[in-house]
Amino acid sequence: MKTLNDLLLLGDPRLYETCTPVLKEELPLVKEWIADLDNVMREIRIKYNFGRAIAAPQLGIMKRLIYMNIDHPVVFINPELTDLSEDLFELWDDCMSFPNLLVKLKRHQSITINYLDEHWQPQTWKMEGALSELLQHEYDHLNGVLCTMRAIDEKSFKWRT
Repeated sequence: MKTLNDLLLLGDPRLYETCTPVLKEELPLVKEWIADLDNVMREIRIKYNFGRAIAAPQLGIMKRLIYMNIDHPVVFINPELTDLSEDLFELWDDCMSFPNLLVKLKRHQSITINYLDEHWQPQTWKMEGALSELLQHEYDHLNGVLCTMRAIDEKSFKWRT
């Protein structure tokens, strides 16, 4: 079982890599990966008091997999974002891979995410606001993009207080 000590931190070169798709024959591994992601997210919540979702590459699992647990667990396998709204909103973003740093950036107000669930069934979910922002953040991880790379300007960083 992976723990908080396995979480990749800012500067780890793996965080800048593009992940490969989960293959159907890897589906039995997904359950184990999700258990690891869930465990680390729970530890982050206890230590830092935040954490709604986590992307597999943050634990060195270089697969296109996102795990979200707000009210209930949701598994996003090989997600694709479409219908990104022209309307943007500004926010201070945080990340488990640098838990004390906040980054000011802009995200799309709404998106549609197409993905496979843990049963390999295709799903579509239109998201707005906070959920839209969350999935954009996690999706970026799958492409080796950190929120630090989306900062509005050089003054868009602050320590969490």
